[in-house]
Amino acid sequence: MGFDTHKARVAVLMGGHSAEREVSLMSGAGVLQALLSKGIDAVAFDPAHTPWMALREQGITHAFIALHGRHGEDGTVQGALELMGIPYTGSGVMASAIAMDKHMTKRIWLAEGLSTPASIWLTPAQQTPEALAAIPQQLGLPLIVKPPHEGSSIGVSKVSHSDQLMAAIALAKQSDPFVMCEAFIQGEEVTCPVLGDADHAFALPVVRIAAPDGAYDYQNKYFTDAVTYHCPSGLPKEEEQAIQAMSVAAYRALGCRGWGRADVMIRASDRQAFLLEMNTSPGMTSHSLVPMSAKAAGMDYADLCVRLLADARLDSSM
Repeated sequence: MGFDTHKARVAVLMGGHSAEREVSLMSGAGVLQALLSKGIDAVAFDPAHTPWMALREQGITHAFIALHGRHGEDGTVQGALELMGIPYTGSGVMASAIAMDKHMTKRIWLAEGLSTPASIWLTPAQQTPEALAAIPQQLGLPLIVKPPHEGSSIGVSKVSHSDQLMAAIALAKQSDPFVMCEAFIQGEEVTCPVLGDADHAFALPVVRIAAPDGAYDYQNKYFTDAVTYHCPSGLPKEEEQAIQAMSVAAYRALGCRGWGRADVMIRASDRQAFLLEMNTSPGMTSHSLVPMSAKAAGMDYADLCVRLLADARLDSSM
């Protein structure tokens, strides 16, 4: 543990300007209450309403990042905190920026020999009718269309027929000028949290996700009880251990630290696991999966928050 959390004045960063603002406010509220319950001097800080330099004016010594998505999870906030010399939770500038970019994440994982679904990256100039028409032949159907710089399944569509592709592209472009098309993996969706740094990183229990008709979308993730979560996962022991090992390898490959959560699909036909993405500022709401997994490992919500805070640091101090 890096420092005495009870000597810190902590800003819980929440809200912000991203498409995930509403979820971030819920995560931040939970974290703030948890830290206060442990006797830690913590305050809420919403950068959508308060200038960043107010952190110094308020005597903040550490930041707990409960922001999600752009301008929170993508390295920009981490860079600002580096410049102000305020240690923060989670990954540093580079790992945060890479993990937020699904295309760059895949390039690194593929270079490291890690399994991830085949995909096609489209810049605005490449989104021609001719290029789009070829995608179903290249990736097969169904396929997934997503904005590569968003989280929480925002702007994601499953395309089962070629005539649905243009609408899916248009939806993704509402969130991002770039678009990623990805081969669809038919099977079970699981997620695996990882805590710690580099060689000392370790996986928490895998959570298996069962969504109605596979619709694990933004609404079902946060605002309904239609999705069921299984932790323990119910997977065979060897399969769970393999997913945990893959998640830790994916985390290390990106240079993550503090905590993260790997989203994984298990193909039904042969039980091969495929990495989808790495979340470097996972949700901490009542529906969130890292607290659920930590609880299964014997760590309650408040203790998890304190542990994450105790690992706060700067890139420049490593």
